[in-house]
Amino acid sequence: MSEKTPRLSDPGLPEHVHRKSDTDPVAAKKAERQVAILFMLSALGTLLFVYSYIWIKGDRFVFIPVMGSQNEQQLYMGLGLTLSLLGIGLGAIHWAKTLMTDTEVVAERHEFRSEEADRADFIATVKEQGAASGLGRRSLIKRTLGLSLGLIGIAPLVALRDLGPLPKKSLEQTSWKTGTRLVVDPSNRPIKPSDIEVGGVVQVLPELLPGEERTLENVGKDAVLLIRIRPEEFELSPERLSWTYQGIIAFSKICTHMGCAIALYEQQTKHLLCPCHQSTFDVPRAAKVIFGPAARPLPQLAIMVDSEGYLVAQKPFTEAVGPSFWERSS
Repeated sequence: MSEKTPRLSDPGLPEHVHRKSDTDPVAAKKAERQVAILFMLSALGTLLFVYSYIWIKGDRFVFIPVMGSQNEQQLYMGLGLTLSLLGIGLGAIHWAKTLMTDTEVVAERHEFRSEEADRADFIATVKEQGAASGLGRRSLIKRTLGLSLGLIGIAPLVALRDLGPLPKKSLEQTSWKTGTRLVVDPSNRPIKPSDIEVGGVVQVLPELLPGEERTLENVGKDAVLLIRIRPEEFELSPERLSWTYQGIIAFSKICTHMGCAIALYEQQTKHLLCPCHQSTFDVPRAAKVIFGPAARPLPQLAIMVDSEGYLVAQKPFTEAVGPSFWERSS
């Protein structure tokens, strides 16, 4: 301690009262068993959580007078996780209150950087108090604490199974194929170029083949906007221009930023606007991003007409639709 800061002779603390476990080995052993029981209850709670998640059916219900009808799987998963966390918390508190060293320490003011002797004393004190906690010599507590902490670490890993399998390439693949007709959403009516006026916008989906069903997941990937402008207004490469038909151009409706649905089209500026974060795409320049957080243009779907004059896809999308992170799903 620095000579400029003399130690206080009497800090004003009341007389220290020793706990029963400090003086009575029987009481200390009893407290140790109580802590171990709490850690064992925590371990049992974790096992109940895992058992409920894997083996209890999610469609069964149990009636509880106070809570009413409850999903049995969720009920026991919640009870198991509660018991697991509560057991660890109560065990640690009871351990600290009854068995860890009960020494009163006065911390006096000192300079921000302690002297080297004080720093060495601090390190020695940490080691000493670590040994005084009794973890090293109380093997029963050490084993049961390790069991409870080890098992509760399994709980979030088990819950990750609810996320399902990795998407791999599934998020990048849509239902669009070569020759797939474009049908108006939600009427499922095939569309011809004459059905769209200059300045018009139509939302379309791929036509369903016999036996196919349209799922919400597919709609979220397949939705396309048809926009018609004057052909001379395009500023496209020859290849991209060949993907249009008589001034009609097709883009994925899903924003490349966070996957929101592009819903606003400004006829005067020929801009598509995402309502979520205001990403703005320039239609004549292949939906190039001109404002907002989106990192890339909207994917363009190549279109043509079939023998009956209906608009169809020339080929599938040549890049992943939706948010940019979908491309990194593999």
